[in-house]
Amino acid sequence: MAVKLRLRRIGKKKKPHYRIVAIDSRVSRDGKYIDKLGNYNPLENPPEISVDEQKVLLWLNRGAIPTDTVRSLFRRVGIMMKWHLMKKGYSAEKIEEEFKKWELLRSEKEKREEALKVQKLREQKEVKSVEQKEASEEVKPVVAEEVDEVEIESSSADNDTVTEEPEIVAPAAEDAQNNEGAEDDEKSAD
Repeated sequence: MAVKLRLRRIGKKKKPHYRIVAIDSRVSRDGKYIDKLGNYNPLENPPEISVDEQKVLLWLNRGAIPTDTVRSLFRRVGIMMKWHLMKKGYSAEKIEEEFKKWELLRSEKEKREEALKVQKLREQKEVKSVEQKEASEEVKPVVAEEVDEVEIESSSADNDTVTEEPEIVAPAAEDAQNNEGAEDDEKSAD
């Protein structure tokens, strides 16, 4: 029987929560398991991982194979480092000393990553504020020019209508009527 260390889903729909278990490799994901080793909650920020180290190390020494996901979770917690040091034959004191160094390096790395995130956010805010200023400066003169042009055009249109005198249409219409009447008179005279 091949034993795997893998995740077993126990969360609700759209709210995953997993249990880390030792299980026969032939059993389905949510099937009956041999031993419960811990919990994993990916919805937390940072994801919450709680593991019983003694049980995990026991199963690893027995030959249980962790899945890729479980292996990455164990790396985050530091269990894989401890297990590799145990396989090399280090004493318990040396393992604890190395683990403390690892935790210190990990905390420094997290601080650097957090500082980089903060710096990137500041840069993004500065870029946005500069873009907004540029956009507002570009919009204001354009709007003012357009308004001036519209006022000039409308005022000239007003001036044109006021200064121009309407054409007298009546005499031309009378001439056309007179011409028609004259033609009618000529036809009747013939």
